Amino acid sequence: MRDAYTARVDEYIAKLGLVGQLAAEDRDGIERWSDGIRGGILDAGCGPNHWTGHLHARRGDVEGLDLVPLFVERARERFPGVTFRTETNHRLPHADAALGGILAWYSLIHERPEAVPGVLREFRRVLVRGGGLLLGFFDGAAAQAFPHRVVPAYFWSVERMSALLADAGFEVRESQTRHDEGYRPHASISAVAL
Repeated sequence: MRDAYTARVDEYIAKLGLVGQLAAEDRDGIERWSDGIRGGILDAGCGPNHWTGHLHARRGDVEGLDLVPLFVERARERFPGVTFRTETNHRLPHADAALGGILAWYSLIHERPEAVPGVLREFRRVLVRGGGLLLGFFDGAAAQAFPHRVVPAYFWSVERMSALLADAGFEVRESQTRHDEGYRPHASISAVAL
């Protein structure tokens, strides 16, 4: 996955590198979620780093993390003064209960289904009690693979992802689905750490 995305970093930044290029519903939902977070936010799997930069400009205490070193390098060029790190979602470089929120916007779609529970537990580990998690993913039959333009990805149903979140120590507060014409169905879940 790292190599496949490295080869397309500049393409992804050109297509998705600005929040204005994305759905207004996503922007509004992410902003509303972040406004309710107390403490630092991690954009886990920040990719083109647009959300990290956008949220940092709004509130200041946001950092980005991505598996792909070139995404992180480009992020540091585009958003000086913002912290970006190269790491996986399986091993976050944070102490227990160090963060107020985690944004994982389409950053779990390439995880093998059996690996997702471990990532959710890692998210829970670094969040304070009552800390927020906002997930974005493709809505569909749970754990069903589909061809993605970079590497294979997986659909998740809101019901199955909600169950995994509960098992990892979260309480789901809100979920949404939508299907924009010409795109795969989208879903999001907002949850809090118990």
